[in-house]
Amino acid sequence: MRILIVDDQPVLTQQLKSALEGANFVVDTAAEGEDGHFLGEHEAYDTIILDLGLPKMDGLTVLKKWREAGVKTPVLVLTARSSWSDKVEGLDSGADDYMTKPFHKEELISRIRALVRRSTGNTDPVITCGPVRFDTRSQQVTVDGQDIHLTAQELKLLSYLMHHKGKVISRSELTDHIYDQDFDRDSNTIEVFITRVRKKLGVNIIKTIRRMGYSVAD
Repeated sequence: MRILIVDDQPVLTQQLKSALEGANFVVDTAAEGEDGHFLGEHEAYDTIILDLGLPKMDGLTVLKKWREAGVKTPVLVLTARSSWSDKVEGLDSGADDYMTKPFHKEELISRIRALVRRSTGNTDPVITCGPVRFDTRSQQVTVDGQDIHLTAQELKLLSYLMHHKGKVISRSELTDHIYDQDFDRDSNTIEVFITRVRKKLGVNIIKTIRRMGYSVAD
């Protein structure tokens, strides 16, 4: 899953980036409202973390412009503005969640996971496909109760497919959501990861849909 952080505090941004990457998210960052607005509108993200006090374009303006442009990506506002009126304005402008600084990173990550699940139609933190179980909290994959070890990239790929089970996901969409913007993307490597994940799982829940992509189904 790919996250965008839009915040002008470099130390906080780096701390958030490290924490989210440690939780197997792919993270891009922007320190100005204009840059964040551009990335949020033109790149594929599963969730956006947005500060309100941004240079060049304030966070509320960024959020309103995204929603006016039809951007449906879940947005969590993370800001020092803690009054009830600020929260109401943020939520009424299109935010999906609102947290104030200071905060606990564990709570933030939990809220991000919840936003991703809801946006993909998954209410249960454990997603199942046949004998395969993926616990979104612990990032643990099991098959018939047996732990399966996946590399970080393999886990990101399987996580995205399982969050969107029943849907056909193209190689380009997978590439957009498991690599950050600076990565030298090659959609051909997706086939390599698919092969590795299938072998490690030992069950064929990942189906190849000819000329369209891949799909996970029970």
